[in-house]
Amino acid sequence: MDFKAYEGYLMDAAKEILAAHSPSGYTRAAVEAVRKRAEACGYGFSMTRRGCGVVTIPGRNNEEARALLAHVDTLGAMVRSVNEEGQILFTLVGGPVVPSLDGEYCVIHTRGGREYTGTVLSMSPAAHVFPDAATRPRSTDSMYVRVDEPVKEREDVLALGIAPGDYIFIDPKTQVTESGYLKSRFIDDNGSAACLLTLMQMMSDAGAVPEHKTYLIFTVYEEVGSGAAWLPGDITEMLAADMGCVGLDLACTEQQVSICAKDSGGPYDYEITTRLVELARKNGIDFAVDIYPFYSSDVTVAWRSGHDIPAGLIGPGVHASHGMERTHRDGMMNTVRLLAAYLGL
Repeated sequence: MDFKAYEGYLMDAAKEILAAHSPSGYTRAAVEAVRKRAEACGYGFSMTRRGCGVVTIPGRNNEEARALLAHVDTLGAMVRSVNEEGQILFTLVGGPVVPSLDGEYCVIHTRGGREYTGTVLSMSPAAHVFPDAATRPRSTDSMYVRVDEPVKEREDVLALGIAPGDYIFIDPKTQVTESGYLKSRFIDDNGSAACLLTLMQMMSDAGAVPEHKTYLIFTVYEEVGSGAAWLPGDITEMLAADMGCVGLDLACTEQQVSICAKDSGGPYDYEITTRLVELARKNGIDFAVDIYPFYSSDVTVAWRSGHDIPAGLIGPGVHASHGMERTHRDGMMNTVRLLAAYLGL
């Protein structure tokens, strides 16, 4: 398979899915993007009751199934209340690094379907007004959303139709640089979702058939800890494609695919992890093996939900996770290559 020929497709898929606002619980646009690409490839697509997207690809052996998992839900916020000054207070969806939200543009999506632009700000936002503008802690107790409408008090905001429970979408600010970097919020895990979509397109174009019947499962509640609670009953082995961690004593770079041996949920399957290492070496794939101390994945959710399925975890190296993230085209393509090797392509 000519992996290099699909580098443009990979970045286009990443940009498309990153453009679809998809905080946990509001993922319909991202899953719809998956559906369109799957059906264009001629593969079956279905949705679970909770909204996960499932692409089914026949294999040379259909008695045992494999699954590749990526989550399309991301981080965000939700309206908590509106104070007397008309400031929109918020609660987090998932775990963004809160100080990184200071000054970010956003969109408030009301249940009535209207959308308003705004900015996430500290309650001491002006250096010429507040002596603690630079030093005030940035937390959900000391930040708010300034809506771009002429409001002076709570009633003005409520009259716009904005209410508790409305989603607040954070601008991902996606860019692809000439040097091959993808920088954006929410590369976790839209980057690996794009890797799965690229692998799917490559198989379709080449008429390639995986060794086993394969499910590509795009989950929608991973960031809040319940993504892969349901899985098809014939899966005998699975591999989560999420993000690889970069920093501290970890070996992975943004140009590599990371193979995770252990995270906060415990070790991944030893035989699968060893096989992934051997496949990477055999195929000349640039990789690193790491342990993620502050991390969990859809595999953890599946195991804690009672699924008796051995599993591994890989992903492109991502810098500054849950903040202003960055990865590289090479790390993403190395992930595609290892996924293909895993499927026996």
